[in-house]
Amino acid sequence: MICDDQAVLDSLIKDAKQLSEKGKVANYIPALEKANPNALSLAIYTGNTTCMTAGNTDETFTLQSISKVIALALALMDRSEEEVFSKVGMEPTGDPYNSMIKLETHSPSKPLNPMINAGALAVTSMIKGKTVADKLDRLLSFIQTITGDGSITYNEEVARSEFNTAYLNRSLCYFMKQHGVIDDSVEQLLELYTKQCAIEVNCSQLAKIGYVIANNGICVDKGEPIIPKNICQILKTFMIESIS
Repeated sequence: MICDDQAVLDSLIKDAKQLSEKGKVANYIPALEKANPNALSLAIYTGNTTCMTAGNTDETFTLQSISKVIALALALMDRSEEEVFSKVGMEPTGDPYNSMIKLETHSPSKPLNPMINAGALAVTSMIKGKTVADKLDRLLSFIQTITGDGSITYNEEVARSEFNTAYLNRSLCYFMKQHGVIDDSVEQLLELYTKQCAIEVNCSQLAKIGYVIANNGICVDKGEPIIPKNICQILKTFMIESIS
């Protein structure tokens, strides 16, 4: 049940902080270790003009793997379901998100799904554009349209840090290039992918992205579809599989 009581939302944040303080910030990308460990926020967007929020709502964070869902939507809109899934499978996997095992043992040698790193890299390579800048601009514009906020961009420090330490992702790319899954320059693809993962939003903006996908692609602000309904259904299917 959606709650409209600000006091309850504030209470949820207070209770959650007692648990979050026991954790630690991510350090697999060096720049992420600089994140504020005390930041915690909650946002509920129901399609009205306002978004109910609590906590550190102005704090921004990089999308990281959440960006895989948005890139998949754009790639499907740019290409077609048939073309995208000729390069990336639709099968679940219990392997780690950055594993190379199935690429080596599965035939044909293509990623099992778009939510693991290999699949996400292959999907990003299918975003249309002549240059990395063109593709990134299209992805940013897409997110800005969904959220209604033209100020959204990426964190250069995080992108650079991720690019400089992307050893395993480079291996995945070279393996897929060898097997014809990707055609792009590996370094250019990694530049795009790391900037994609470093796109920054706040909790309210992310809530709007989630709402549009849940609402079959229709943004209430515009009253028209931004993402086709059939693509939203695909996105939600992969999102459910990724957390189950």
